[in-house]
Amino acid sequence: MNKWITGLFATALISGVALADAGAPAVSAKDLSKAVEKVNYVETDVPGVKLNGYVDVGYTYNFIGKSSYVGNRFGQDSTPAGDFNVNAVKLTLEKPLNNKNELQAGFRVDAMLGEDAGNGLGGNNGSSGSSFGGSSSTIGSSSLLLEQAYVVIRAPYGNGIDFKVGKQVTWLGYEVIERPSNLNITYGNLFQNMIPLYGTGVSAEYKFNDMVDGGLKINNGWNADSNYGVTGNNLNSHTNTNDGYGIEAKLNIKNKGGNANIQQSIYYSWDSSFQAVNNARENGNVVVYDVWGNWAPKFANDKLLLGFNTDLGYADLHTGNDYNPDNRGTTWWGAALYAKYQFNSIYSLAGRADYIHSDDTGPKFGTGTSTGYNGYDSNHFNRQDLWSLTLTNSFNIVENLLIRAEYRVDFGDNTTAATSAYHDSGTTGSSNIANTVSLEAVYTF
Repeated sequence: MNKWITGLFATALISGVALADAGAPAVSAKDLSKAVEKVNYVETDVPGVKLNGYVDVGYTYNFIGKSSYVGNRFGQDSTPAGDFNVNAVKLTLEKPLNNKNELQAGFRVDAMLGEDAGNGLGGNNGSSGSSFGGSSSTIGSSSLLLEQAYVVIRAPYGNGIDFKVGKQVTWLGYEVIERPSNLNITYGNLFQNMIPLYGTGVSAEYKFNDMVDGGLKINNGWNADSNYGVTGNNLNSHTNTNDGYGIEAKLNIKNKGGNANIQQSIYYSWDSSFQAVNNARENGNVVVYDVWGNWAPKFANDKLLLGFNTDLGYADLHTGNDYNPDNRGTTWWGAALYAKYQFNSIYSLAGRADYIHSDDTGPKFGTGTSTGYNGYDSNHFNRQDLWSLTLTNSFNIVENLLIRAEYRVDFGDNTTAATSAYHDSGTTGSSNIANTVSLEAVYTF
């Protein structure tokens, strides 16, 4: 618990320093980097209903050999040797609200077809202990994911409260599910291993003024479309029948100049923590504190973007069944730095450096080896420490076409692993350096 308090204080201190150094509102990372959202919509026959999306294809090559994959990575990012990818065909159908503070309603549906939809994003990941599945054996370009589907209602109270009911993506994290909206091709370690990605429930968002807005959300839990607490978690053979829910809260602060912002978010769930961490108690608790921010320094004339993300999480664990749990828990944390420089209208260069850690009391991510705890607990795992460095070149040569080339290196504990999907010896961890090259072409419409 002391490590949790210390980490929480350090995370808040970092975020406070970052905001104090910013001189001017920046939009959030999810606004600054979301080029997909900025293309022209195709309006349907129904007035006000709009359609847009993208087609994302590419190629990934890992230099670690065909019998191993890069651990803690998502789907095709982990694929041994070379792999051509249909990352995603993304469609968004939406009737957005206008800027008037009046009673009004709309909706949004985000659907994704492709390999990104089929590797961890579309299923329950409780057994993997991370946001994404670790095995590459289920890759398929025909997979389908309903990323979001909600109705939005504005209540004209104060400055207007926007209520959303249905499936929604998380407020946590600097990166988003849509690859083209991120600064890099591959997903970062924090996004993949530290936070939930979506949930089904209801949220309320309120803009206090031009600088501060916030929100509160309750849903069925960590990456859950349904409330597993109602019938118990059949995946892990738990028998708890309590309703499990998750709560998210956010506070976003922009500065007066319009070039910086910082968002603090927290996620808490009870009776559903098994979806967050392998060997977590279904009737236990999980909490994640997430901070991310942007700064576009004015001296760089809008060519430079700097960002950061930090996460700190905790979950209760069990040792065999929910009727005889112990009082241990597992803690995880991580940090990431982002930078992008736009040299001209055609070429930009982006970099990312990140680090994640999982305590030695539970396997939050990776292929940690069971060591036993005081000689009797098979659920005790080695601590995990992972680092990665990523450099991404982006080219906008033709309108609506994005071409990117990326180099990434991963190193640390259990960075690479042989998997039974490609190798008869089963799953084993190693600490080799993993080098990856990725290419991507994206057309937005």
